[in-house]
Amino acid sequence: MLKSAPGRKQGTMRMAFETKAIISDGKGGFADATLELADPGPGEVLVEIRASGVCHTDLDSLLWGRPLILGHEGAGVAKAVGEGVTHVAPGDRVLLNWAIPCGDCVQCRKGLESLCEAKPRVASDRFRWADGKVWPSFGLGTMADHALVPKQAVVRIDVEIPFPSAAILGCGVMTGVGSVVNAARVEPGSSVVVLGCGGVGLSCIQGARHARARMIIAVDVNADRLALAEAFGATHRLLAGRDDTGLLAAAEAVKALIGRGADYAFECTAVPELATAPLAMVANGGMAVAVSGVEQVVPVDMRLFEFDRTYVNPLYGQCRPFEDFPKLLALYAEGSLKLEEMVTATFPLSADGLTDAFAAMRAGQGAKNVLIP
Repeated sequence: MLKSAPGRKQGTMRMAFETKAIISDGKGGFADATLELADPGPGEVLVEIRASGVCHTDLDSLLWGRPLILGHEGAGVAKAVGEGVTHVAPGDRVLLNWAIPCGDCVQCRKGLESLCEAKPRVASDRFRWADGKVWPSFGLGTMADHALVPKQAVVRIDVEIPFPSAAILGCGVMTGVGSVVNAARVEPGSSVVVLGCGGVGLSCIQGARHARARMIIAVDVNADRLALAEAFGATHRLLAGRDDTGLLAAAEAVKALIGRGADYAFECTAVPELATAPLAMVANGGMAVAVSGVEQVVPVDMRLFEFDRTYVNPLYGQCRPFEDFPKLLALYAEGSLKLEEMVTATFPLSADGLTDAFAAMRAGQGAKNVLIP
C-alpha cells in the first residue's frame, strides 16, 4: 500500500512512498520486497499498477546481472504527476510503453520511435531498496504496486477496458500487431504464416486479420494453441512435429496448402533454432519477420535468402506509442481486437504468483498470464 514516509530525504529529494515489488537478484532468483519511491519529479508520473503482464522476456531478465524491479507490461491509474506533465492527470487510467521515446533524437524525428537513441529514464537513485541499488526493468518495473516512470512511457486510456486487457497491449499485443501492420505492411488478399501461437503469435494473427489477409496459417506443436489460433482468426492450422528440424516439413505442408510459398511468415516461437524458419515458408520475393527477438548465435543456411526473400527483425512492432496505442484501443472498443480472450490466467502480484505464472508459461498453457495486485 502507498503510504507517506515523512522526513525521508536524499539530498533535496524526498523519498515519499513505500510500495511492494517483485525484485530479481540478477542471478535467476526473485523475491517480494519493499521499495521507497521519490515523489514524481519534472516529466515523471507515479502510476498505481492494477495489472502486470508476464512474458518470456521477464524470464530472461532474471539473469541480466543486476537487481531489477521486474515487469514491463502494465496498466493502472496515474496517482501523481510531476511538473511539465500535461497529457495525463491524477485519476486517469493509463497503460505503459517500454520503448520510451524522447521525441527529439534522430530516430524519433524520423518516426522510428521504438529505436530512440536518448530514451528517457527515471534515475535509479529515485528507487531506494534496503539491499542496495535497483533498476526498473525496461524503465518501467510494472511488477509492483506502483511504478515511477517518464511521462513518455504513459498513454491515457480513453475507452472502457479491463486493466489486464490493457496491460497486455503494452508489449505482446503491440509487438504482434505492429510487426504485421507497421513492419511487414501486410497487403489485403495476401497469404500469411504465423509460427508459434502464444500471446505474440495470436496478436500477429489478429493483425493479419485486420490487414485483410486472405489466408492465415497458424503453425504450432501444441494442438490447444492451434485451437486458440483459429478462434483468433487463423483460416488454417498446422500441427508441427517437435522433431521437424527448422520446420522444413511444415514448410512443405504450407506450400501444399497455398500452392506456393507464403507472401509473409512471422516467427513467434522464441526458439533460437527456428530463427530462420520463416524464410523456408515464404515464396520468392516474400518477407520473413523475426518477431520473437531471438538473440543467440545460430547457424544459417544462406540458400534460404535466395531469390529476393527479405528477412526483417523489427523491435516492438515499430511502436509509435501515442499513435499506435490509441488505434489498438479503438479496435478493441469496436470489437475488432480480442484481448480478454487472450488473458487465459491471472495470478497474485507476488513472488509466489510469478513463480506459478512462469510455470504455466513454460508448460505452454494458454496464451497470456497477468499478475493482479
